[in-house]
Amino acid sequence: MKPRLFSSHAASAALSPRCRPGPGGVAAATACAVAALAAVPAFGQVAVTLNGPPVQVRPYVPEPGLPNVTIPLGTLNPFPSDPSGGGSPGDPGGGGGSPGGGGGTVAPSDSLSTMIIQPWGIAAVANAQSIGVNPSALAATCVLESGCQNVSGGTYTGAFQMGLAAYTDGLATAESINSSLASQVVPGDGRSDPTSAAIAAAGYLIQGARALQANGIANPTVLDVRSYYNFTPSVGIQVAVASPDDPMSSYVSPAMMQANRIAPNETVGQWRAAVSAKIGTAAGQTVMI
Repeated sequence: MKPRLFSSHAASAALSPRCRPGPGGVAAATACAVAALAAVPAFGQVAVTLNGPPVQVRPYVPEPGLPNVTIPLGTLNPFPSDPSGGGSPGDPGGGGGSPGGGGGTVAPSDSLSTMIIQPWGIAAVANAQSIGVNPSALAATCVLESGCQNVSGGTYTGAFQMGLAAYTDGLATAESINSSLASQVVPGDGRSDPTSAAIAAAGYLIQGARALQANGIANPTVLDVRSYYNFTPSVGIQVAVASPDDPMSSYVSPAMMQANRIAPNETVGQWRAAVSAKIGTAAGQTVMI
């Protein structure tokens, strides 16, 4: 413990009249002074410990047409795996996702919160908005493909499970709108880097939205564009404009249906309902903002 320091005035006041210099000499006075100071209690420093967890920032993101959503901090993907999840074979130049990907059913608005609590989530939101893509559309895509987990390996890889051709095309589209995004992209095949993959996926969603606009859908929703991302562009457009009662087999090949766990007698309407159940209110939001 460090003794408390006293001024000379305080030390003098602590001496009794008998200890002041007098006939006894300086030595006697000094001895009395030491004895008096020893009688004064010393005060030590006390360590201060902070209690409780550190303060954490609670981000919030606006969703078009809905109140601001405050993002709860918590489990990355608390939902069980769903075997009927999204994803596509990702043929060269075609759909972005992998066969059979699926992050599980999520409640309304949870797609965005599932993505944003990833280490790369806030950057993905900002980058999507910078090119005019609704962050909820991007979030719904990673929820359907991987539960927003960076799944590596194989032909389709990363949080957005993109084929290389789709990744390259999407990246080119995104960078053509906002060239500054190139500084955040890993050179070469960046599909395993979530920030790079999110930029590419956002660009690919723009391609899908533009293709559907050219085919009569003025404001394509996340659900509309899902078929473009899930299947090849030509098949995706046909499914997006099809009647709900049409069988999926009228547009999707048997191999592609099997890879995406689509039942042989499943209708377009049933497929759309299954996708909507996984992403909640994000399904009806427009892709472009």
